[in-house]
Amino acid sequence: MAPPRVSAIIPTYQRPADLRLALASVVAQTYPAEALEIIVVDDGSAEDGAARVCAELGDRVRYLKKPNGGVSAARNHGMAAATGAYLALLDDDDEWRPAKIARQVELLTRRPEIGMVITDVERMDADRVGFEIFRRREFIPVDGWVLPHVLRNPALAPASAMLRREVFTATGGFDASLRTAEDLDFHLRVAARFQIAVISEPLTRAMRGHQGLSALARRSPWRQRSAASSAASAFSSVAARTCRPTAPITPQAPRSACRPARAWSPIACRRTST
Repeated sequence: MAPPRVSAIIPTYQRPADLRLALASVVAQTYPAEALEIIVVDDGSAEDGAARVCAELGDRVRYLKKPNGGVSAARNHGMAAATGAYLALLDDDDEWRPAKIARQVELLTRRPEIGMVITDVERMDADRVGFEIFRRREFIPVDGWVLPHVLRNPALAPASAMLRREVFTATGGFDASLRTAEDLDFHLRVAARFQIAVISEPLTRAMRGHQGLSALARRSPWRQRSAASSAASAFSSVAARTCRPTAPITPQAPRSACRPARAWSPIACRRTST
């Protein structure tokens, strides 16, 4: 049987040197190349550097250019254009370890109830030297309906995520109206409707200080509360319509998982003892 088709979506904006490294990590995946679609979404770069980098890989890369609209709009544009059953996100300054796609596909194939799978993340400094591992089990101790845990700490490195196409269709992707905390908001909305699993290996390498908020868990309490407040405002407005499990993928969620409006508090983003 042919392996499931995976679409790797890479938004980029005027960082061709970083993009080249990100693409190299995708091409180096152990997953079969014929089943791995690579999409680069250029979010209105003034120069043609991204186009030239993509041309170096010929037909391996689909290059899409759109007017500047921010990273969320670029991610959504790529996911909408993708043809894969599974969607994997990668920011243009981040990298994947070679087995990342294969490991996530194996889990999603083996566990049809899971809508999204994330990995541990190795944080890199400006020289791409790893200095810390963000271990997801510290905040998401179990797989499945994890909304109560995500409410306590909704940090998400988008580059670590692989999701089924149904998840994008049901959630609409990232909220392009948010100026910050778009990854927190996405994580919360996915957790409200789909089961999530964790692979406890640093299969993703993320640059410290890039445009997402994957480093939230290590920020000061004040910065955590500030970013979390942005996510809370967006999440509260959609909680009532998103806190319904999606039947085609998952069984009925426990009732305790469907109370985001009451459970949410910016203070809850700080790590707490259970």
